[in-house]
Amino acid sequence: MSSSHMEYSGGEEYFDVIVVGAGIMGSSTAYHLAKRGKKTLLLEQFDFLHHLGSSHGESRTLRATYPEDYYHPMVAESALLWEQVQQECGYKVYFKSQHLDMGPSDHKSLRSVIASCLKNAVPHRVLDSRQVSDEFSGRIEIPENWIGVVSEMGGVIKPTKAVSMFQTLAIKNGAVLRDRTEVKNIVKKVGGGVKVVTTNGENFWGKKCVITAGAWVGKLVKSVSGLELPIQPLETNVCYWKIKEGNDNGSVGVGIGYGFDGGFPSFASYSEPYVYGTPSLEYPGLIKIAAHGGYPCNPDKRPWGPGVPLGALKEWIEKRFVGRVDSNGPAATQLCMYSMTPDEDFVIDFLGGDFGKDVVVAGGFSGHGFKMSPAVGRILTDLVLGGKAGVELKHFKISRFKENPQGNVKEFGDQVTIEPMLRSRF
Repeated sequence: MSSSHMEYSGGEEYFDVIVVGAGIMGSSTAYHLAKRGKKTLLLEQFDFLHHLGSSHGESRTLRATYPEDYYHPMVAESALLWEQVQQECGYKVYFKSQHLDMGPSDHKSLRSVIASCLKNAVPHRVLDSRQVSDEFSGRIEIPENWIGVVSEMGGVIKPTKAVSMFQTLAIKNGAVLRDRTEVKNIVKKVGGGVKVVTTNGENFWGKKCVITAGAWVGKLVKSVSGLELPIQPLETNVCYWKIKEGNDNGSVGVGIGYGFDGGFPSFASYSEPYVYGTPSLEYPGLIKIAAHGGYPCNPDKRPWGPGVPLGALKEWIEKRFVGRVDSNGPAATQLCMYSMTPDEDFVIDFLGGDFGKDVVVAGGFSGHGFKMSPAVGRILTDLVLGGKAGVELKHFKISRFKENPQGNVKEFGDQVTIEPMLRSRF
């Protein structure tokens, strides 16, 4: 190989770690690696900050309320890290608010949320329908047989800005970043290390490699090792709805605003459909309310729409937001991808086989991983450098699908509705 290919890094030298995929997980990992003084290369197949995957857009929720109690350590660590890292950068990507979970009082997932909060000492309050109305000044109403769970650890993360923050800090700490560089293979080197082969003919050498390729992780892992990960990309539709006149300004008039500044929470509804949303922040006068679901897709041949049918979501908005949000149809929509595993739990593990512990894979974040990216990046850094993860990772092992094709067994159903098979939690 000619030395010109590697001139930017001083000839044909090794990187300590090569990270493949510069979405939120890869960018966070590159930041953590570079901060520890490791010679780090971050590769991205498209342009940096592209809108073709799962890490773009204007908002993601942060919540500590999980039906599965094993996510708590990563959520708690990430909440601290978001604040710490944004201080390093000098601008905010995490905007704190309360978080409201709601649903029928006997709903298994919601009961599991409360049990998990108790087990992990997450401060929360369980409210009946009248108390929910009082808490949020009538801005949101739930049926009498529903309950609300209010927690203080909630809020909105700005995703594209957050990816940019991690990349900026990675560069500041000495990482090399290359976009429009698609990885087609990773080869085990005799005597240790890996060679990363790209479609444009450039090869990169590294002692270790981390694969964080989002919706492409299954394709890449299969071509690299033959291993088939049960990760199904989904195309999902994020909807913004118009707040009716007089209800849109959180700072004017107590109790009528749906704005972040007016104290409106991020929220999730354990009902049919599973609905989530954020306070009005990124688009003045619009509020993000979306159904958690989508259609299976090939990430390289996206349908780009039309999105999940909105009938049930419109009805939910009309009832919960008591006519104050225009439920006739969304004012704006954005498409995004989820990478679904059968159990909706992450994959964080060594690739194994011939690669042993030289290659670490992270994927299958199933539409709920973004909030945990600062901790996931730290965990991947520790794993690839030969350290301990610091949290229990048994629920995220690849081998769980050998033991049970459905993965981790849960006492409640799925949260993400996969059309058209309609595999639904409810």
